[in-house]
Amino acid sequence: MGSNDPGHFNDRLLLGLKGTMSEAELHVLRARLQGGIRAKARRGELKTPLPVGLAYKLQEQVVLDPDQQVQQAMRLFFDTFRHTGSASATVRSFREQGLLFPRRLRSGPHKGELAWGPLRHWSALRVLQNPRYAGAFVYGRRHTRWTQEGRERVHELPRAEWHTLLPGAHPGYVSWEEYEDNLGRLRGNARAQGKDRRQSPPREGPALLQGLVVCARCGERMTVRYYSRSGRTVPAYLCQKDGIANARPICQHVLGWELDRAVGALLVEMVTPLALEVALAVQDELNSRAEEVDRLRHQQVERARYEAELAQRRYLRVDPDNRLVADSLEADWNQKLRALAEAQEDYERRRQADGVLIDEQRRQQILALATDFPRLWHDPQTSPRERKRMVRLLLEDVTLLKKEQINVHVRFKGGATRTLVLPIPLKAWQLTQADPELVAEVDRLLDQHTDGQIAAILNRRGLKPKKAEGFTSRIVRALRRSYGLTNRFSRLRQAGLLTGAELASEFGVCGATVEEWYRAGRLQAHAFNDHGGRLYERPADSPSKWLWQRNRGRSQLLSAEQMEVQSVG
Repeated sequence: MGSNDPGHFNDRLLLGLKGTMSEAELHVLRARLQGGIRAKARRGELKTPLPVGLAYKLQEQVVLDPDQQVQQAMRLFFDTFRHTGSASATVRSFREQGLLFPRRLRSGPHKGELAWGPLRHWSALRVLQNPRYAGAFVYGRRHTRWTQEGRERVHELPRAEWHTLLPGAHPGYVSWEEYEDNLGRLRGNARAQGKDRRQSPPREGPALLQGLVVCARCGERMTVRYYSRSGRTVPAYLCQKDGIANARPICQHVLGWELDRAVGALLVEMVTPLALEVALAVQDELNSRAEEVDRLRHQQVERARYEAELAQRRYLRVDPDNRLVADSLEADWNQKLRALAEAQEDYERRRQADGVLIDEQRRQQILALATDFPRLWHDPQTSPRERKRMVRLLLEDVTLLKKEQINVHVRFKGGATRTLVLPIPLKAWQLTQADPELVAEVDRLLDQHTDGQIAAILNRRGLKPKKAEGFTSRIVRALRRSYGLTNRFSRLRQAGLLTGAELASEFGVCGATVEEWYRAGRLQAHAFNDHGGRLYERPADSPSKWLWQRNRGRSQLLSAEQMEVQSVG
């Protein structure tokens, strides 16, 4: 039958309709299945893969993982983040203490099994952002679509677009309020989150108020920039967000050295009465955390021991004649024994290192130090990072307004406020400027003294330059040159004083004669430097008289010598 036959065309049409109906039926079935899944999710009864730390009971009820080591690891994770406030700091704490973190294998031959390894930053973020750890059932957090290239794309949806969110649906490791607070901390720790950006975690720089300073003009958070001055790192607080976004000048720029010092002094003044209570709470918390870490490490040793015993039982059950299997099981047993020995050694070593924190005598020493808040604050061993943590426990924020002076509004936790008024710090070029009164005094002293003598006089008066502990001849010389003061040599020359060469040439004598007259007290000289240089006043008497007296003395001395020679002859 040809292709143009009407019957053949009808057959093809029916086949096409039949195929179309099949696709429609599949679409309807798929929609019904999706509707059932969504309805079940809306009731919180949909069974979905659970993150590590949670498990299903026989009745499909979500409970905490029955493995106590897993529970301890998850609780320690959330406790560590609660104290550090940073996912990176939590990962660092686990690494420094040698703690492992659990995970469930999602693929491969060991799918579904529990594995232990180092805590990663991405894993920490995933745990903190998962609402199931707060006991909430959630469905529709992500949207999956396929691209034209056949690749799967997964997009995170905002909370407002989630299909189902049921807080309190099952037990969790943290409360819903703490989960929300953790998300807020993560947003605050981000370097760029638009208007949601708040405080950043305390870092190693010396800026005491990093992340706490608010601009009083625009209300934005002020960032930190560091400068190097005379080998010292100096912080500065800048309000530059709008300036960067719109190519405008920065709103405010305040040097932070004096600001940090004033706020630190205020903390020492305000916190001292509360130091004892704070120290006791902190010390008890440190002890409890140390004990919790010790229990978790011990559980890691117990797990290694269980795996070694399991490998031993497997080896003992095998037929000795089956050498291929026996050798493999024996190698696995030896490997588990080595892992057990390493775990025990690591546990004992870290327990001895942490024993100092648990020791009662050490506890009393730390308590005695913590009660003296000023000494702890000014202790050189206290790092800038630790000082920032203390500040964040006490302060809510610090608002700055820079005009003719700097108004500092400090807001404490709980609502108490204090206001400080600080002078505007000197700029770099102003730091090299001297007090006008000091310059005038140096100018006056140059009429009678050298640079070294002026430095000694200023030091006896208790005066100090801005960048040194005391005055020296070099500092006086630099100050004199900076302000164009006439040096002492020029001043003496303007007063008519002569050099030794000029005086000798005028009276027809040599330089030794002029020096002889000076030592004899016949000439008045004035030092013009600290190396013995002198200028002479013109003598009142005629030097010809001094020459006649000198020649007469020499003649009398010669006659006496001749008479003595004749008498001897």
